[in-house]
Amino acid sequence: MPASADNFPGRELDEISDAIDDVNKMKGKLWDAKSEFDAHKDKSKFRDYDSACDRVKAFYKEQHEKQTVAFNIQARVDFKTKRRARMSVWEAMEMLNTLIDESDPDTNLSQIEHLLQTAEAIRRDGKPEWMQVTGLVHDLGKLLLLFGSEGQWDVVGDTFVVGCKFSDKNIYPETFAGNPDSYDSVYSTEYGIYKPHCGLDNVMLSWGHDEYLYNVFKDQSTLPAEALAMIRYHSFYPWHRENAYQHLCNEKDAAVLAAVQAFNPYDLYSKSDEPCDPEKLRPYYEGLIAKYFPPVLDW
Repeated sequence: MPASADNFPGRELDEISDAIDDVNKMKGKLWDAKSEFDAHKDKSKFRDYDSACDRVKAFYKEQHEKQTVAFNIQARVDFKTKRRARMSVWEAMEMLNTLIDESDPDTNLSQIEHLLQTAEAIRRDGKPEWMQVTGLVHDLGKLLLLFGSEGQWDVVGDTFVVGCKFSDKNIYPETFAGNPDSYDSVYSTEYGIYKPHCGLDNVMLSWGHDEYLYNVFKDQSTLPAEALAMIRYHSFYPWHRENAYQHLCNEKDAAVLAAVQAFNPYDLYSKSDEPCDPEKLRPYYEGLIAKYFPPVLDW
């Protein structure tokens, strides 16, 4: 019997081929696929600290002078012994609506706009929902500024390792001369209080919004390990951009680095995008938030 249009072998072949094409398209949208939204952006205009205003330079001088080992130990004790608020993720975003980051030379937008710009850039590139929501929440640790921080210097800015010699790959490295740890007999050495290749899990980064938010979310979300790495290390530019602190890293940190570098373009280069409409986007993102967070969190 001659083959009909419905059972012709070529139709089955076409269906299989289409299915393979669909899978190939999906592969291009994995979390670690190269970002596409920033392909035509002039990236030389970002992180231009040589041309930064005096506000940014003054911020980093203060941060580098005050982020000592003693301060960082006390900050972690305070985190574990205080509960600052109970609220939803979206309520936390709204609290940031009037905050401007003094360490950032690339934007003067409020934080809720930056969060939505980051999430929307990830969404446009077709990345997974967990990565979209990570973009949405990654800077919520800046709530510390509203929870009794000592200033912006212990909340924002690039992070770096404390407890060993400050890397010359940090922004404005000369300003660490005002930090007493620079002259400590242990803290000023290459390894300081650490062992070679001990891994980033075992070093103390300067306290701020990254470390704070990581500790809030690690036990109060279902975000994957890659998302938590993006949150914890996204401001650790001396490491993920300048290749510093390799003498402290181990094999696990290679996988962590891949996650942070996949996230970084969305955090950095989305800052030049058009502002977003929070109320228009709210229903979509509240749906994502509900998938990964409880209705109310301890902050």
